[in-house]
Formats: sequence, structure tokens, C-alpha cells
Amino acid sequence: MMDNVRRPTATPQPPAAQQVPPAERGQAEQPAASPADPPVSYDPPRAHGPWQIKSSRTAYHDPWLSVRRDEVIRPDGLDSSYAIVRIKPGICVIAIDEQGQVHLTEEFHYAVGRTTIEGVSGGIELGDTATETAHRELIEELGITAEQLHSFGTTDAFSASIDSPTALFVATGLTFGQAQPEATELIGHVTMPLADAVQGVMSGVITHSPTCILLLRLALDERLGQFRK
Repeated sequence: MMDNVRRPTATPQPPAAQQVPPAERGQAEQPAASPADPPVSYDPPRAHGPWQIKSSRTAYHDPWLSVRRDEVIRPDGLDSSYAIVRIKPGICVIAIDEQGQVHLTEEFHYAVGRTTIEGVSGGIELGDTATETAHRELIEELGITAEQLHSFGTTDAFSASIDSPTALFVATGLTFGQAQPEATELIGHVTMPLADAVQGVMSGVITHSPTCILLLRLALDERLGQFRK
């Protein structure tokens, strides 16, 4: 069960070519948030499914997220407003070794105000692919180099008000080295059998939705059935 968490012992470094120099890991000071932008009007209103958008205004944006407010005509014909939060697209990846152990992170997350157990996650930088980001984040957060990444599609965490697509991956063929976290990241490396991780989802201990989806998919997916222990 979740109490039997085994942390890995020291293992060899991944190949130097896979390492990400600190200067390239986004440790530089981030630009300040920009002021609100003037609204953009549409005449006639722009169709958006059964809704119509009369105008849009970016109320706030920074390097990670933006908040947009639309003045709209609802499907029932009434005027209203709708707010959308756009978060940088990202990835979530679960690494699973040849013994069927999954490798997860344990970290305090500011928004929820508590420590959570999750897969490796991170935002996709401009010009990078989801696959490149998954490889980079595995090395940064857990010091893992993966020979294979298996795509499990994309998930939308909260589609009513948040636009934040997350690409899902399972990593296999693992080599363990030294993690390279950013200055603000205090990340623990947690390992457990896949069955225990699935039980963590079912019991509510693991709550990060992309991680939950990946663990349940991994337990069911025939492509990676050899890792069910």
C-alpha cells in the first residue's frame, strides 16, 4: 500500500549528452506580468460554438498564464460575460521500470497548499515539442533518462473555464542519474509498485488528474501489460 514507499539508491549518471545545463533550465528571472490589453471587438459577433463573442479582453498575463474576459451572447440569446484562464500547455509523464515500479514526484504545490504525489510534469517552452519537454523534465526532476516514451494522448483538466492541454506519456527503458531541479523545486523521488499507485488513486491519496489518468490507463493498457505487477 501507500505506506511502503521505497526511495531509490544512488545510481549512475545518465549520458552527459542528455544533461541540461542550468543556464538552459529557466532559472533566469522571469519577466513581470503585463498590464491588461485593450479589448478586441467583433462586428458582427464571432461565432464560438452555440455562443457568440462580441468582444475579448486579456485582463492579465504572465509567462505562465493569461486571463481573458469575453463579452458574449449566450445560447439562450442573453448578454453575459465569460472568463477563460489559459495556462501554458504542458506534459505529464510516468516512468516505470522493468520491475513494475513507478517513479513519481513528491512536492509542495503552492496553489493547493499541500504536498502531492504526481508524475513528472512541466510546461512546454516555445519551440519545444511535448516529447522533448517530457525527456527534459524527467532528467530535471528525477534524474531519469528514458529510451522510450509512449504517448497516451492529451487531457484537458477543467474544460469549462481553463484551457490547459496536457500531453501524457509513459517512459520505459530507464537509466538513473542525478536530478537537476530548478531553484524553486524541492522534489522527492517516490517509487512504488504500479498496483499501489493505482490504489493511491482509488483512495484519494493521489489527486493530480493527469497522473490519475496515466496510472489508470497504464494499469489497463495492453501495450504495456508486461509492467503490471
